[in-house]
Amino acid sequence: MRKYIIALTLLLLIAVLSSCNKVPSPEDRFSDYTKLWNQQKFAKMYDEFLTKDAKKEVSKDEFVNRYTKIYNDLEVAKLKVKYAKPKEATKTKEDSLELPFSVKMNTVAGPIEFDQTALIVKEERKDAENWYVDWHPGFIFPDLEAQDKISFAGQPAVRGEILDRNGSALAKNGSAFEIGLIPEKMGDKPDESIAKLAQQLQITPERIEKALSASWVKPNLFVPVGKIAETEGELLETLYEIPGVDKKNANARVYPYSAAAAHLIGYTGPITADELEKLADQGYSANDMIGKRGLEQVLDKRLKGENGLRIFIKKADGTQKMLAEKEVQDGENIKLTIDASLQQQIFTSLTGEAGASSALDPITGETLALVSSPSFDPNKMSLGMPAAELKALEENEQQPLLNRFKSNYVPGSVIKPITASIALTAGTLTPDKTINVNGLNWQPDKSWGDYVVTRVTDPHTPVNLEKALLYSDNIYFAQAALGLGKDKLADGFKQFGFDKKLSYLYPMEASTFGNLDSDIKVADSGYGQGQVEVNILHLSAAYTPLLNNGNLIRPILTMDEEKGQIWKKEIVSGANAAKISQALLQVVESPQGTAHTGKISGLSIAGKTGTAELKLKQGESGSELGWFVGYKTTAPHLLISMMVENVQDRGGSHVPVEKVKNIFSMGAQAGE
Repeated sequence: MRKYIIALTLLLLIAVLSSCNKVPSPEDRFSDYTKLWNQQKFAKMYDEFLTKDAKKEVSKDEFVNRYTKIYNDLEVAKLKVKYAKPKEATKTKEDSLELPFSVKMNTVAGPIEFDQTALIVKEERKDAENWYVDWHPGFIFPDLEAQDKISFAGQPAVRGEILDRNGSALAKNGSAFEIGLIPEKMGDKPDESIAKLAQQLQITPERIEKALSASWVKPNLFVPVGKIAETEGELLETLYEIPGVDKKNANARVYPYSAAAAHLIGYTGPITADELEKLADQGYSANDMIGKRGLEQVLDKRLKGENGLRIFIKKADGTQKMLAEKEVQDGENIKLTIDASLQQQIFTSLTGEAGASSALDPITGETLALVSSPSFDPNKMSLGMPAAELKALEENEQQPLLNRFKSNYVPGSVIKPITASIALTAGTLTPDKTINVNGLNWQPDKSWGDYVVTRVTDPHTPVNLEKALLYSDNIYFAQAALGLGKDKLADGFKQFGFDKKLSYLYPMEASTFGNLDSDIKVADSGYGQGQVEVNILHLSAAYTPLLNNGNLIRPILTMDEEKGQIWKKEIVSGANAAKISQALLQVVESPQGTAHTGKISGLSIAGKTGTAELKLKQGESGSELGWFVGYKTTAPHLLISMMVENVQDRGGSHVPVEKVKNIFSMGAQAGE
């Protein structure tokens, strides 16, 4: 028994020793190598799998660094190195054989895939034999040799242009003047040239000196220090008087309508490090220009396009071997519904004022103009506005950098047709229902304390809906709101799109009506005070049911959007919409109407005025917003809403009425 146990132990020991000395198959070894490759464990690949001869040709650092750099530069993803064990391996010698493998990967320029063959060699190390990979640079890419380099050639996409409805450019690709110095032409007083140039360009002398001290600068070379728009001809002439100054033409984004459309269109600028970090995985690079504001920002991905890129092997003799190529895709040209001429007219009408305006085709919903005043020059912003000029804009009390057409404001009496529509639809009001209040002040009972609703005019007669709109009677609409009650009034406002973001290309603030938690707030909301706030485009849209049989039309901004979309169907009956519209026609036509100064001979204009008071409590004086919404009643394809700030002591709502009148008059003269 003892002899049996000893014999069995010896057999087991021999088996263990035999298994320890067994050489793995070359196929298994190469399979392990490809697994490490897929995991990009290049150091382990080198240490454990490369032949002695391969290690003589390439050091570990060179091997690891080359793989790592190439894969990082190419942004390699989904790497798949595949070795399929063949039925019969090709033996070149007893101690070597060739094994086929395939490589697939995604790169920044598209997919790359290839087939290759590896030579596997048996070598003895530390008294043990094993199989090793006779690596060479062709494993990375076929035809790649030790002295070759991987190179890139990019083709930038052309940024798409933004056009108005008639094809006029609102943002286009043009050129600017790059201003610089030629050192050898600066004369014997270079410091004077630097100082004068810095003053004219509104930059620091240190910035110019830094540019001139760059390592590449030579006496006869042009050294760029800044850019100016092509329109600044007078400035260019002044710059030419400075010794050493010269110019070159440079590509630039150009905004032909400048300040008139600046808040709408925005501008581009160099991508920042923070922006690149957020957008790097979306095809952006450090050299890109990117939309910074307005539609340039909103539409950036559509406008940007996709840069083309070629990846190739650059051979030592200068020849090239293509690896991957991504075709350039230029950005999309986008056609807006905006009428650039109307945009310019409205902006010009607001010169010197702080305010906003929107123009809408109330039948199709096409936005014809979106204006914020005052404004800024997007051409300078895109090229790099001087710090002093930018600071002046930021400190300007009229806030030219504030986009007013996307912001909310207290509407005042221009809300009254909406209150009327809500009450008529709810059945709490009829067009013929009258109120008979003597005097300018009213409150329902003493529970309101000192708080009263005040109207501008006492008509000395019972007031129905038509007269209430004609005289813009706050008391009538306060009572109409109270008749609705907070729940029905809130539901009605929501039907008109309040408290919900407008589904619109350009992001707008949602119009709101606040907290209707008291009768005073309900009453005030009925005539556009309280906590009611609207953006001017939504206000324009809110008047579209008056011209579309009670249907609220959705505003659109691009020509490829469906026209005449119904946002909310029949929120007021067609009959009641017509009655309100007829009353608004009298607001302009009748001598007693609050917008009678806006009457245009031979043109049928309906409209509603509003003066919103901005004050902390009743009895105080404060600033006022003047409003007017006007539209053509025949061929009704133009509706204009306008808000002007600080109209107190200047005629209130008559300020925007006159401006809108002039715009309609210009259209009439043009034969529209």
